Amino acid sequence: MNHGLLNLGVFGVVAYTLLLTHVTIAAVTIFLHRHQAHRALTLHPAASHFFRFWLWLTTGMVTRQWVAVHRKHHARCETADDPHSPQVLSLRKVLLEGAELYRREADNDATLATYGKGTPDDVLERGLYSRHPYLGIVLMLGLDVLLLGPIGITVWALQMIWVPVFAAGVINGIGHYFGYRTYASPDASSNIVPWGILIGGEELHNNHHAFPGSARLSSLPWEFDIGWLYIRALERVGLAQVKKIAPPPVRLLRAAVSPGLDTLHTLAMHRMQVLARYSHQVIRAAYRAELRRTGSDPLLCQARPLLLREASLDDSGARQRLQQVLARSEVLATVYRFRERLQEIWQGAAGSQAQALAALEQWRREAEASGVTALQEFARRIGAWRSTTG
Repeated sequence: MNHGLLNLGVFGVVAYTLLLTHVTIAAVTIFLHRHQAHRALTLHPAASHFFRFWLWLTTGMVTRQWVAVHRKHHARCETADDPHSPQVLSLRKVLLEGAELYRREADNDATLATYGKGTPDDVLERGLYSRHPYLGIVLMLGLDVLLLGPIGITVWALQMIWVPVFAAGVINGIGHYFGYRTYASPDASSNIVPWGILIGGEELHNNHHAFPGSARLSSLPWEFDIGWLYIRALERVGLAQVKKIAPPPVRLLRAAVSPGLDTLHTLAMHRMQVLARYSHQVIRAAYRAELRRTGSDPLLCQARPLLLREASLDDSGARQRLQQVLARSEVLATVYRFRERLQEIWQGAAGSQAQALAALEQWRREAEASGVTALQEFARRIGAWRSTTG
């Protein structure tokens, strides 16, 4: 039997496939995503050209098209103009037709003109990569067959579906539908798992939407971003330079203290994380207590997503149902109203800090007098929020 030039056994073929698909994922997350789309790092021309060449061989994707589609996703996230929002199009459609949705938007000249600026436009890009995007994947097929024999056709097929399935389907679909949220970003993005290995760190999707310009996607101590590990390795050998990373997460001091200007600064800088903590510690706790009190109230049983979701994502029907829930439960109306007031405080912090601090102190006093246990506990510790660098 012909095993190709490498003469690999079964485990060797599996290792070969995993290695090549992982290099492709690394190229997507480091070059296309963090370097080209968000300018979170710069790459040495040698590294940049390697990634461009590899993506041409293994995906046929054009840099300008990928970047434009992704930037539009961030600019129009969870709206009808979002190229691939499962909140708008349905999870099933994005999972099963993610590649088709990408291709449709990549062929939109207006999208390329608006969001594709600053991408490579040299002789190599114009004469080869953009002009003959499918030539590379044909060459990859020949290389796989040459090295592995007939099984190389199967390996090549796996390479071709790897990015459409995991990047276009899983990240764009599941990453905006299921998972945990460290930050209350103004969209439906979620971290799928805290260990970003299989998809190069892109599993930490909520962290990315909270800080899209960050070269590092991990945030909490137990999160791991293998793409960041590769970037640091490239940086050590002079092939990359990090331009920006997300601020460190906030922590709580052991002892509760009165809120001061440092508290106000922390709340404003880390507002998405504080809001996420508020949703978890206050709204969810109050919701569970109301469920126990009221039993199986059908309206209340379906209210949890409405209480936790970013209000801008709700349509008129969802907003109407939310108002019905708040009218029925004084406790839920209270914790929801206090969350809105907290947001208003740090929005006003850019003006008069003295007024914002006075409003925060009033918020704390009224929250402690609210009679809602979870809200009272959160209010007592509001002054203990500190940046980890503080």
